[in-house]
Amino acid sequence: MSETPNHAAGSSAKSLLAASNLDTEVGKLAVDMGLVSRKEVDFCREQQKQSSDPNARSLTDLLIENNFITVNQAKRIRQVVADGKASRIPGYEVIREVGKGAMAHVYSARQISLDRVVAVKILPKKMSDNRDFVDRFYKEGKAAAKLSHNNIVQAIDVGESPDGFHYFVMEFVEGKTLYDLMAAPPAGEGKSFSEAEALDIGIQMADALAHAHQRGLIHRDVKPKNIILTPQGVAKLTDLGLARATDDKRAAEMEAGKAYGTPYYISPEQIRGDRDIDFRADIYSLGATLYHLVTGHPPFEGETPAAVMHKHLGQALIPADHVNTALSAGVGEIIDIAMAKRREDRYESTEQMLEDLRLVRQNAAPKYARRIVDFDSLAKIEETGKTVDLVPASASFPSQPFPGVPIMLLYWIAGISLFANIILVVLFILLHK
Repeated sequence: MSETPNHAAGSSAKSLLAASNLDTEVGKLAVDMGLVSRKEVDFCREQQKQSSDPNARSLTDLLIENNFITVNQAKRIRQVVADGKASRIPGYEVIREVGKGAMAHVYSARQISLDRVVAVKILPKKMSDNRDFVDRFYKEGKAAAKLSHNNIVQAIDVGESPDGFHYFVMEFVEGKTLYDLMAAPPAGEGKSFSEAEALDIGIQMADALAHAHQRGLIHRDVKPKNIILTPQGVAKLTDLGLARATDDKRAAEMEAGKAYGTPYYISPEQIRGDRDIDFRADIYSLGATLYHLVTGHPPFEGETPAAVMHKHLGQALIPADHVNTALSAGVGEIIDIAMAKRREDRYESTEQMLEDLRLVRQNAAPKYARRIVDFDSLAKIEETGKTVDLVPASASFPSQPFPGVPIMLLYWIAGISLFANIILVVLFILLHK
């Protein structure tokens, strides 16, 4: 059935209006994201107006043609506009995208009721149909809500928007992740951390984890990418997407035999998929994170995630202070004990690790950390080791002729006696000449 002229005109008018609204949204978002200036947007809009066909080229296309944005930046803008994201959540106004993970996008937004900037984590539409992803998303929000600590990103709200977007609102932290700071340019700053800086971060993270562990929560994904550092040096632990309550037996059973975590920092028991994961898994991951901070690379590397995890299970750790010889022995000892293969050989509590970190930061020796010594090897050395005889084997001196008298004293007496006898013999000869 063909359209009537009026209907066709109406459809055309709607298309023009939709395109205009889309360009307006694109322009506003591009400016809010800091990609272009308002003047550059106005320049491109003027080009649109002067074109014989205003719909031939979109504002995004013109921004690219004029080298105001890149193709990848345009894709990001289109994705944000297409999905609606945080702008569709009642009570919040999106500002810009600040992060992107495997499961969600994070935006800075203004909370209208309190006129403050917050972070909004949005689960993509394609994952909203997967009940497991949705459940895990809400578990993260509920886990974060149980915690209140200066070094843990604070949860504010969690819910679902009218058009089906699942969101998690949290404290907005101005800063960069340790991963972004360490990554080589242009992706990151290529920053290397001094021992003092690494210890300060470690102290804050150990304190945050102790708080979580006291409340029965294990983070299970402590790593540089999940630690934000503010310009003031405050470290904030984020992303509780893999957090699990120690008493959640159902989750433990469902996850048995599966490795949850990040290969470079995961504990051996997580790799094996043990059911009874506890706080010591976080201690291991914090130790691995500190290793990366003070040496410039993860403790184990490989061509595949499986190769890296295999090394966590069986390869001996090269001590951090052997890789970076400028480090104090105390830092090496803390990392060694935190990253022990057997969790029974690690710290008995997160508080113990925290105390050791504070001691070493004050240039004192750690109280709990000790180098792991292979006593069997020492025993073997002792059995096979040989001493050098100071006296020829042919000599038949008694080992101790007078028990209780030091043998060196006897040697001195014997020497003096011999010397005295020689003098007497010389005097006898001289007197009888």
